[in-house]
Amino acid sequence: MASARTMFLLPATLLTALVGLALLFGPSLVARHLNRVLPAPGSPPGAEARALHATLMVADLHTDALLWRRSLTRRGGYGHVDVPRLAEGRVGLQGFTVVTRTPRGMNIEANTGDSDQITPLVMLQAWPPRTWTRLVERAIHQASRLHRAAERSGGRLTVVTSRAELDRHLERWSRGEESVAGILGIEGAHALEGDLANLDRLHGAGFRMLGLTHFFDNEVGGSAHGVVRGGLTDFGAAVLARAAELGILVDLAHASPALMRDVLARATHPVVVSHGGVRGTCDNTRNLTDAQVRDVAATGGVVGIGLWATAVCGETVADWARAVRYVADLVGVEHVALGSDWDGAVEAIVDASGTIHLTRALLDQGFGADDVRRILGENVVRVWRETLPR
Repeated sequence: MASARTMFLLPATLLTALVGLALLFGPSLVARHLNRVLPAPGSPPGAEARALHATLMVADLHTDALLWRRSLTRRGGYGHVDVPRLAEGRVGLQGFTVVTRTPRGMNIEANTGDSDQITPLVMLQAWPPRTWTRLVERAIHQASRLHRAAERSGGRLTVVTSRAELDRHLERWSRGEESVAGILGIEGAHALEGDLANLDRLHGAGFRMLGLTHFFDNEVGGSAHGVVRGGLTDFGAAVLARAAELGILVDLAHASPALMRDVLARATHPVVVSHGGVRGTCDNTRNLTDAQVRDVAATGGVVGIGLWATAVCGETVADWARAVRYVADLVGVEHVALGSDWDGAVEAIVDASGTIHLTRALLDQGFGADDVRRILGENVVRVWRETLPR
């Protein structure tokens, strides 16, 4: 008969092994399940689309790739974004947004902020203990992942924090030196933890875009998917003023109608909706009304059209291009862009390597070459050049 000590050690050893397996394989299994790519979209692009796409520098406003424990510098077999796939898709400017907290049972109708399903993921991926309880530390940790990836990339990836750095990147592209420039953004100002000084900390870590809300109401204002769904708070007004001083672009994705109204009434710089859709083609509470689209455009900003079903009410590049056409007809082609939400726990219509299919879909919608350039890159570049610190 085994001794009591042996009987104790066997379960302990088994538990240790199970924990090790969870840490080793758990994150990739979760990411594989949540960030799938839909089947290849239709027929191959024709000669016109291939020739035009070869001249583009695609700019995308939104990916959550930094949330997942996956190398950005090596081509992955799952998920949506890494540098090799961005390069293949000719994505030269990518917004890397960071997620710090999401509620359990997350939905687009109503969520409270009293639960958090990111904490288990943080622990499972063995992030530093300081990130287990502090949202601002989670944001800074994800920023450091992008900076480290840039350092290891051999020049294939850079992090842009100023207009001069963006202009240098654009100049390199004009000479045929194709690389990816990443710009850091925050998805939800709850990452500030109610402390305005944390905005300066995040700016120092390289963040240049601030999404005010995510799936629940916070200290800045209401979420479109929250409970109160209120307008801009006094703290939110202070955050907006400081963001303008620092050259941080304001992102109204997920903002409640009241918050959006209050922010747009105060806007003195372009604002964006980094990822989403429009009710004119996909009527749900996640998407923008015509009036909201007009108000964003009035600031000189852009609406990023997402690559998942809730954004466009479909699973094809034609559905995405239909939403783009709607915005272009409503407010002008200069106010619509790509806002993929790659690696944002969505089934993407295409991954970063498949953007040539977007070019084909825009041509099929009747857009000319110059308009395609604006939609897939130039509009985003313009907004960044107007808002990034000099």
